[in-house]
Amino acid sequence: MTRPNILLVMNDDMGFSDIGCYGGEIQTPNLDRLAANGIRFTQFYNTARCCPTRASILTGLHPHQAGVGWMTTDLDEDGYRGSLNDKCVTIAEALGAAGYTTYMSGKWHVSRHVAPDGPQHAWPCQRGFDHYFGILGGAANYWQPNTLTRNNDAVDVEGLPADFFLTDAISDHAADYICNHAESGTDAPFFLYTAYTAPHWPLHAHPEDIERYRGRFAAGWDRLREERLQRMRAMGIVDASWPITDRDPTQPPWEEAAHRDWEQRRMEVYAAQIDRMDQGIGRIVAALDETNQIDNTLILFLADNGACAEEFAREVSPMPGTYPAGTTQTRDGRTVMRGNDPTVMPGSEDTYQSYGVPWANLSNTPFREYKHWVHEGGIATPLIAHWPSVIDDAGALRHGPGQLTDIMATCLDVAGADYPTRFNGNDIIPLEGTSLKPIFHGQPNHKEALIWEHEGNKAVRRGRWKLVCKYPGDWELYDIVANRTETVDLAAEHPAVVAELGAIHDAWAERCGVKSWEHMLENLKSARGVAASARQ
Repeated sequence: MTRPNILLVMNDDMGFSDIGCYGGEIQTPNLDRLAANGIRFTQFYNTARCCPTRASILTGLHPHQAGVGWMTTDLDEDGYRGSLNDKCVTIAEALGAAGYTTYMSGKWHVSRHVAPDGPQHAWPCQRGFDHYFGILGGAANYWQPNTLTRNNDAVDVEGLPADFFLTDAISDHAADYICNHAESGTDAPFFLYTAYTAPHWPLHAHPEDIERYRGRFAAGWDRLREERLQRMRAMGIVDASWPITDRDPTQPPWEEAAHRDWEQRRMEVYAAQIDRMDQGIGRIVAALDETNQIDNTLILFLADNGACAEEFAREVSPMPGTYPAGTTQTRDGRTVMRGNDPTVMPGSEDTYQSYGVPWANLSNTPFREYKHWVHEGGIATPLIAHWPSVIDDAGALRHGPGQLTDIMATCLDVAGADYPTRFNGNDIIPLEGTSLKPIFHGQPNHKEALIWEHEGNKAVRRGRWKLVCKYPGDWELYDIVANRTETVDLAAEHPAVVAELGAIHDAWAERCGVKSWEHMLENLKSARGVAASARQ
């Protein structure tokens, strides 16, 4: 068999159970079709936040090793420089060296330098991609995205077509890359990384997509969580013995919620964002079909973190220049109404809102917590693998655990590519991941432990045990086989297990350059002070 093409698709801020094939209400027929003809992982994990996840998935290392232990800010420690460092290689660099043509469409967000006239050493085309289109930063107005870039050149948003929409553009560029690659007549396989911003805030969607969900969430978050759980149990995604977690304690029962029409609208727009992404994935898969490449293309789809519970306070419109383009004014001069104001229905270009805590709680059904934290709600992601010429157990579930470092290991494994010890004259940190290919065929990949840290939130999962801490709290211990929803803390009953797993975490943290969050908070204050002085 010839070496496969690889299509890696990741979306942004989506909960574990939002898409249809994982139990959600949102219409995702194209992802559902990939799942029906491929496999779904039920216990795959990301890294709880956008930048660290992107660093880890691209390099096969833990984010601190790649230089992005927090976000894209230089916090004056090697593991927290805010840009990919020269001690790692990306999937694109490794596959490019093995003869692959490499493409990327979408969100980068692993360089602290995004200005077109600034340093570009950590930009996509300097880190192995032959062609790139997308945003370099973390979030953007979908009609007027700042940091929009093609290869190494900024794209003038004022010159974009009136109907430009970022999700559509990411999809269309990805599909075009596939078609153009086939038309080029090259024998080289391709690697295409498609990184959607949807459904990351702001809540922006096409009216026709929003209309498709009118009234779909009228039953409210309590009832919908129960309905999702029943579908997930019937699918085998979660064990029937795991109890659903309580409603977020900061939120009222649906019947007592204020502004329920506005609350419904928030979730309707969020659903429309995912729907539009799925439509685009359909066009990308159609491009593979039309060019006769679908059978020998490994497609992987996952999310970068759990659902995002961030609520935007209502803001007075800032002076121009305070925020990036698209957050103060639309291209036709209307003021952007920032903040979660229940008198303003979200969805249009002149709004800038998020869907907030209660709907994020629904998105992460049946788990606890959200983006930022490393309880299951922050790190559990759907993972769909589709590869018709190799994966023959169509529609099956895979319960073997894995995490982001395994994606690069898998890509190199299926491509027959080497992971270098030196690259561009630099010594490279050894690969941390383990190939998922055995799990494709129902076999274990013998991963010893999964370990996380973000903002002082930390966890270790080994065998049936998960040790987890929500900063600045104490360690909690859960039997992940009996109670993956983390409702019964067993730390007091098993102090030896706590000590053993805690020691594993501490040794890993020392090896990977993880610093105490107290120390990093001081560095963050200093960095923000320097940035504020520079703006004056």
